Amino acid sequence: MIPLRMVPLALKQVLRHRVRTALTVLGVAVALFLFTAVRSVQAGVAASTTRSAKDSVLVVYRKDRFCPFTSRLPEDYAPRIGRIPGVASVLPLQIVVTNCRASLDVVTFRGVPAEQFAERDGRRLRVVAGSLADWLARSDAAILGSTLAARRGLKPGDRFSASGVTTTVAAVFETEEPQDRDTAFVHLGFLQRAGKVSEVGRVTEYVVRVDDPERLEAVATAIDAEFRDDSDPTTTWPEKAFTARAVADVMDLLSFAKWVAAACVAAVLALVLNSVVLSVQDRVRDFGILQTLGYDAPRIVGLVVTEGLLQSLAGGALGVGAAVAALRAGAWSLSNEGISIGFPAGPEVWLPGLVIGVVLGAAAGLVPAVRAARVPVAETFRAV
Repeated sequence: MIPLRMVPLALKQVLRHRVRTALTVLGVAVALFLFTAVRSVQAGVAASTTRSAKDSVLVVYRKDRFCPFTSRLPEDYAPRIGRIPGVASVLPLQIVVTNCRASLDVVTFRGVPAEQFAERDGRRLRVVAGSLADWLARSDAAILGSTLAARRGLKPGDRFSASGVTTTVAAVFETEEPQDRDTAFVHLGFLQRAGKVSEVGRVTEYVVRVDDPERLEAVATAIDAEFRDDSDPTTTWPEKAFTARAVADVMDLLSFAKWVAAACVAAVLALVLNSVVLSVQDRVRDFGILQTLGYDAPRIVGLVVTEGLLQSLAGGALGVGAAVAALRAGAWSLSNEGISIGFPAGPEVWLPGLVIGVVLGAAAGLVPAVRAARVPVAETFRAV
């Protein structure tokens, strides 16, 4: 590669054809914008559905029911679940969603026993605005995940309504759990009475934590066996498997999204290659002059490769930066059957796009660069 002090020369050559360069940079930006967006969806689904050896959470649902609108279980199942060997804690949940189908703007209310939630599950939440104490003190209050709060523009003290439920925001929190970032936690008793139909004594599901991740499947089997002959039998899934089932249609779409990502990569390579080839063809005599001034083949190769690298780097920074800004500003998530999949915008999302842009930019310039360096000096001055 050429020394850093010669980068200005490469930049000058890139800017000689401003329209061509601008179109190339914009094309690369659009391709890597789409690539980064696809990566975000893939990362969100992977974070929510990929099981690990440390997973210790089960979801107990009404058998043969899927949407929260249809799953109803007696609230008094909690003590019976708690007595099953291997169960560390049981949290009943009443879930109300604005839309059970796939949507980008769904409000999910989760009614929980306030004191129990604050003592256990609430400890993993990092309150960034308001306070958990205000939520505990007011039965109609809600604490909102950061994604939901950002998307709806809500802050502590605001009132908002969705799906027939009107509540007051007591706090906004951050968490490592993808599901919780797009959730409004409210008091269980309040949510059971706030909906269009009273659900006192009934809950949607139970979240069960086991004391040993290796016993996850055994405890799930024991829970379903406990209620097999009851009027409301259950089906119990590991949390990640439950999420994967709920978003199965989304995961099918991701198989097509992989082709979109591949097409974006091919577009970057083609755009930069086309720009560099045209640039080299226009400057055959210039390369002859550089050779007479003492530029050897490696320097000429480095110069041309750097031109492709600069274009791809500019386009990559523009496209990836725009995608990250859009993802963070939009605070989008995809919900289906009450399960939310967030669209992250961290380094695991934007860094691959930037690296791919840089690598492909350098690779696209390599072949025309080698061809330019191999042209004899005499032939360069005969070129028309």
